Amino acid sequence: MKRVVVTGLGAVTPVGLDAPSTWAAMLEGQSGVGKITLFDASEYPVQIAGEVKGFDATGRVEPKELRRMDRYAQLGVIAAQEAFMDAGLAKNGLLDEIGVVFGSAAGGLSVLLEQQRILQERGLKRVSPTFIQNMLTDTASGHIAIALGLRGPNMAVVSACATGSGAVGEAFETIRRGDADAIVTGGAEACLIPVVYAGFCAMRALAQHADPAQASRPFDRDRNGFVISEGAGALLLEDLEHARRRQARIYAEVIGYGSSNDAFDMAAPAEGEGAVLTMRRALRKAEIEPERVDYINAHGTGTPMNDKFETDAIHRVFGKHAEKLAVSSTKSMTGHMMGASGAVEAVVCALTIRDQVIAPTINLQTPDPECDLDYVPGEARHADVGVALSNSFGLGGHNASVILARYQETV
Repeated sequence: MKRVVVTGLGAVTPVGLDAPSTWAAMLEGQSGVGKITLFDASEYPVQIAGEVKGFDATGRVEPKELRRMDRYAQLGVIAAQEAFMDAGLAKNGLLDEIGVVFGSAAGGLSVLLEQQRILQERGLKRVSPTFIQNMLTDTASGHIAIALGLRGPNMAVVSACATGSGAVGEAFETIRRGDADAIVTGGAEACLIPVVYAGFCAMRALAQHADPAQASRPFDRDRNGFVISEGAGALLLEDLEHARRRQARIYAEVIGYGSSNDAFDMAAPAEGEGAVLTMRRALRKAEIEPERVDYINAHGTGTPMNDKFETDAIHRVFGKHAEKLAVSSTKSMTGHMMGASGAVEAVVCALTIRDQVIAPTINLQTPDPECDLDYVPGEARHADVGVALSNSFGLGGHNASVILARYQETV
C-alpha cells in the first residue's frame, strides 16, 4: 500500500478566510461566534452562529458560475483552490491522476429554497435550467474539478457531521490503493438559512449564552448545546513518491482512518461502541498502539451527552494513556461547521504537527467531573506532537476518525 502525505491546506472559517489566518486566530483563542446577520433571526429563540464574515469569491470564480453557485460550493471551491496552490501545484491542462473527494452534509439548500420560491411566485418557466446541478451535494466536488482541471476519481461524501473526516479518510484510501496520485479533499457547509436554523431550534440542540463568543463551551459543566456555523476545509493529499518526485513540502502523513455507526438513533449519540469502534479501527489501520497518540482534536460540540460520551470513549480506547493525552475542541472557537468541521479539524491536526503547538479549548471555565481529560483549556500549548487523531460524529450515528503523524523518511 502507498503512503499518503499532506502537501496542501486550505480553509474558510468563522475565524479566518484562509488556513494561515484561521490557525493564527485559533492559537490566540479567538471566537468566530456572534449574532446572526445573514438573515433576520429576531423571532428565533436562539440568535447566534458562526458566520464567515467578509467572504467574497469574486475574481476567484468565473462570474457566470459564481451567480449560479450555492454559498457552500463557493466556500468549498475557494478552500480547495488554496490547498491546491499551497501544495505547489498549478492548473496545467487536464490533470488525469488528481481527483476530488469533497463532501457536505446539506449541499445546496439555499439554491433549492430560492428556486422553490421562484416556482411558487413566478411560475414553472422561471425555474433556472441550472438549478439541479447547483443544489446537489456533489456540486462542490464537480466545481472543484472543473476549476482546477482534475480528471481523477471524483466523489462527494455525505455522513452528516462526520462528512469532512469521512472525505479525508476516503481520499486517503483512494490514494493508498493506487487509484490516484493526489486528491483534493475536504468539506463545505453553508446552511445558515432560516428553515434549517428553525429546525435546529426545534431540536433544542443549540447553545445559548448572553455573550455569543462564550456560547460554544465544550466539556464545560455549564455547556448547553452547540453553535451552528458555516465554512470549508481542504487538504491536498498525495502519494508520497509523487510528492518526493516534485520535491513537495510535507506537512504530515495520513496513517489511519476508521469509520463506524452507532446503530442507535438518528439524533441522539450512543453511549457505547460507535465512537470506540471508529477510533480503534483508525489505530488498527495506522498499525500503531494507542500510546503513540499525543493529541486528539475532539468532536467536542458542547452538547451535554456528546462531550460525556466522547470522553468515556477516549478512556475506553486509550486506557491509562488517556490521562496523558492532550484533547481540545476547536469548535469552541469556530462553532460546528457541520460537514466542513472534520476537514477543518484535519487541517488543524496537520498544523499542530508542523508547529508543535496545540490550539486550546476556550470557554472551559467550570470543570465537569464527568469530563475529566486534559482539554487544553484557555490557552494554546507547545507540545511534542508526533501523532494526532481527529474525531467526527454525526446525526444518523455516523462516526469517523483520521490519524495524522509527523512525516518520517522511513517507518
